[in-house]
Amino acid sequence: MTASIPGASPKALETLDAYGFDERTFLDLQARVRDGSLSPGSNVLQDVEPPAPGDLVDLPEPGSDEHAAAREAGLEVLRAGAFASVVLNGGMASRFGGVVKGAVEAVDGRSFLELKLGHTAELAREVGADVPTVVMTSFSTDGPTRELLADKGMAPLIFSQYVSLRLEPDGELFRTADGDVSLYGPGHGDALIALRASGTLAGLRERGVRYLMVSNVDNLPARVDPVVLGMHVRQGRPMTAEVVPNEGDVGGAPARVAGRPMVVESMRFPPGFDHSSLPATNVNTMTFDLDALDRDWDLTWVHVQKKVEGRTAVQLERMCHEASAVLDTTYLVVPATGPHGRFIPVKTPADLEAVQPQLRELLARPVLG
Repeated sequence: MTASIPGASPKALETLDAYGFDERTFLDLQARVRDGSLSPGSNVLQDVEPPAPGDLVDLPEPGSDEHAAAREAGLEVLRAGAFASVVLNGGMASRFGGVVKGAVEAVDGRSFLELKLGHTAELAREVGADVPTVVMTSFSTDGPTRELLADKGMAPLIFSQYVSLRLEPDGELFRTADGDVSLYGPGHGDALIALRASGTLAGLRERGVRYLMVSNVDNLPARVDPVVLGMHVRQGRPMTAEVVPNEGDVGGAPARVAGRPMVVESMRFPPGFDHSSLPATNVNTMTFDLDALDRDWDLTWVHVQKKVEGRTAVQLERMCHEASAVLDTTYLVVPATGPHGRFIPVKTPADLEAVQPQLRELLARPVLG
């Protein structure tokens, strides 16, 4: 129970209990914010440099022998029913007027979730095998997501990320205008932890799944592709992180930290780091060996500042791609756009309006690429 959270409303306490709030961990993190040991400065990594030649692997060109071999390796996994797709649909539903992004109409009357899950279902029919789909929700998106899926007759596996409490910059509890505590989902790193803790990982293993892909609900081109899956299998590493050529972005990217390649989030680069020296940008689409995820994760808590009700609030978050710090990872360079593009991020309604032509082109692609 969370009765020691002062001033929390009964509704907030109920939500904290229902979505796995870890009070002991929270109080420890709160103390670190108060004493300054967890701060924007503590996010920053040392000894960071661009990736070395050979750290990145290009997706093979269509028509090449390597492309054909990768495609066949991926199809073999799919036909064996050994693959699952995990769609990240958590967070706070804050950028589309309070509507859960997965339920937003993406193109031609179909929502993001319908399109993501619908493609996987079509692919399963094409290969003649089961391709399980898993959806991660949050306390903010869980109810609306379940309603949408039930209405559309879709029945993926569902698990939820955890919940935590926002803080003031000095470490005190952040209060909303009505005096209540302020809840949030503490980052997509929860996917690694809650997938296992919920029993979903074990359930997938029992169904014969050996590989799974994790992708954001708002990146529709990040769909099951036998070539990408085959490259993961053929490279032989437990994790593959998809990246796209850097076109001036300052987001997360593969870099070397103390000599080890890993995905580094933007706020973790040292001040003044030359982001133009990074050849690629992370897109938060990953493929894993399922067995590699059956472990305890000690992910870094990063200090993130957000504007809430016009004030600065602190959120402590964990990132899914930090798995690359402990798992040998293939950094697979994929095209962002074009006939085989895999990255059309949609963060705002304006983004969605701008990419309508690209999304229609995406829907016209063959199911198996």
